[in-house]
Amino acid sequence: MKRLLAGLLVCGMLTINAIPAFAYNGIEDVCKTYWAQTEIESVINDSVMTLDNGNFYPENKISRVEFVKALLKVLGNDNLEIKSNYKFSDIAKTSDAYAPVARSQQLGLVYGYPDGSFRPEGSILRDEAQSVISHITIDGTVDSNILSKYLDSAKVPGWAKKVYRKTLSYGIYVNHPNENELRPTEDLTRAEAAVLLYRLRQRLDLVKNQYKNVETIQGTEHLKVTRKAPCNEVVVTNLRNIIKEGNVLEVAYNEQFKSKLHAAGDTVTFTNPEDIRTVEGTLVIPAGSTFYGTVLDIKDPRWFNKNARVYTQLTKIETPDGKTIDLNAKPFYKDYALKEGPWMTAGKVALYTVGGAAVGTGAGVGFSFIPKPRKVGSGIAIGAPVGASVGLITGLVTPGLNYNARKGEEIFVILLDDASVTK
Repeated sequence: MKRLLAGLLVCGMLTINAIPAFAYNGIEDVCKTYWAQTEIESVINDSVMTLDNGNFYPENKISRVEFVKALLKVLGNDNLEIKSNYKFSDIAKTSDAYAPVARSQQLGLVYGYPDGSFRPEGSILRDEAQSVISHITIDGTVDSNILSKYLDSAKVPGWAKKVYRKTLSYGIYVNHPNENELRPTEDLTRAEAAVLLYRLRQRLDLVKNQYKNVETIQGTEHLKVTRKAPCNEVVVTNLRNIIKEGNVLEVAYNEQFKSKLHAAGDTVTFTNPEDIRTVEGTLVIPAGSTFYGTVLDIKDPRWFNKNARVYTQLTKIETPDGKTIDLNAKPFYKDYALKEGPWMTAGKVALYTVGGAAVGTGAGVGFSFIPKPRKVGSGIAIGAPVGASVGLITGLVTPGLNYNARKGEEIFVILLDDASVTK
């Protein structure tokens, strides 16, 4: 009986610990240690693939139309103008699948079948996905013996051998769970698709120009948040707005913050109450976006009036429409530290000084009145400055102030890297 209770207790503790540990960075069914976590998070953040009620379903098969939609996103052609009427026996023009499939057909990415169908909900095989990657990338130097390194190279269909030599040489492939196997004729899962698309995105330089919407710079605009900002440039392209490193943004606390109630590792969030636009009028970050930050460290107040210091780093922006923007920013203050300003510090010292003066005055009155009531004036004249001096010294040597910020209080943050906001 004791063993049974102990086992149940252990299972309960594991369950309690496992539930919050499983979800990571907002993806409910992908934990931090999942083999494709980095790639999945990247394609989600860049809106290449999407979540369903917070779940990614990494082990599910990916359909042909899902793969096409994601591929168009990677290539920057998800909004390509459709110039011809395409007919598919199994896709109505009113269907959500029609536009991405028509764009795919127009670009020559993934074609339909000879019978006029596209089979949008059918799964795509691993070798079919590799064939698409091979088709859209330039012909370069490949390792003719690279297939022999894999245990199941004999399972690669004859038509796909050249495909695999190319994609393996370029590093745009996926081979999980056994890195020595390719499993070419098996269905592609959503996790495997995320890895493949992530790697393709890293090597867009290998994609033929006719398949990608080449990024072109349309101009350089400017933010005007503070004149002290080291940089105020925003590069505007046809695909995104790039807020250059050194720009300063103004954000407001989403909730009250008190340094004595927080610790390193805590999450802190901010928002921008108004649209962040360039001087020229381009919307960069819409109002109501959430800026996510982490408390890196908190230095408690120290003697001799040294105020507490809070070190935070902002890592992500989430816009009201669900778009995620990677961010690397810190508070735009000396040593990137948040602390109470000189006016609050001066106020503290002043309170000590006034308090000391009051105590000194009281003491002077008392000491003079008892022996000689007529000497009260002299007692005040002596006690007040002495008390004020003691109060001033006390205010200067005691520990400084904790850092407190009210909800809605605004601070400046500086970008330590460029921030890319996709259109």
